[in-house]
Amino acid sequence: MNQRTKIFLALIVVLLIAGGAAFLVSENTKRSRAGEYSPLINPADFSTKITNNYFSLPAGKKMTYETTTAQGNVTERIEVEILQETKTIEGVEAVIYLDREYKNGQLVEETRDYLAQHKNGDVWYFGEDVNNYWNGMLMDHSGSFIHGKDGAKAGIWMKAEQRVGDSYRQEFYIGNAEDIRDTVATGETVTTKTRVYSDCVKVYDWTPLEKNAREHKYYCPEVGALVLTEDLQSGQRSELVKVVQP
Repeated sequence: MNQRTKIFLALIVVLLIAGGAAFLVSENTKRSRAGEYSPLINPADFSTKITNNYFSLPAGKKMTYETTTAQGNVTERIEVEILQETKTIEGVEAVIYLDREYKNGQLVEETRDYLAQHKNGDVWYFGEDVNNYWNGMLMDHSGSFIHGKDGAKAGIWMKAEQRVGDSYRQEFYIGNAEDIRDTVATGETVTTKTRVYSDCVKVYDWTPLEKNAREHKYYCPEVGALVLTEDLQSGQRSELVKVVQP
């Protein structure tokens, strides 16, 4: 074996060792971060009767949203329906929140969110199954996560008591789903193109995974639902334009 070959092999060994060390550091970091958030989930504490003042989800409720640009052009439509069926996740029976997003009349995303209400009134988010479409064809399931699977953990979608300054995780799946919600204001008045709402809560949704994913959302007790989303990056607004109560 000549000197050049020895040097080459030595470099390969060094790279393999360095790569292995980096992998171990990454895995240890992930485990450390996962240990920072460990919600205690007792299935007996949860119910499919979601009556949260700001986010009520009786089976059969339907909501339609339209997203417009800063210039007022409609870019997408979102249709939400609370299904009669439920899904059990780690012993918790959850309501299915079916969310379909359309752009130019074509379905681009279909999501089944799984939600249940804690006995204290907080609505918890136990995961989602996502279908992403392109030109009418199913492409992938990016964005999906289920509590208890591959280290994913449930979070709170909407608290029962609204206190300015509160901050909480909505979901926790390291590197894939890490949405966080901050309560910004209460008693807000919100004006959309269909009506005016009062006594609403304003929240700030963000994620450390996407620098530009920053939104203000408004939930109002008059309809028990999200009524307005403001994208802080693009200036787009997504407004509730129709709600059908069962």
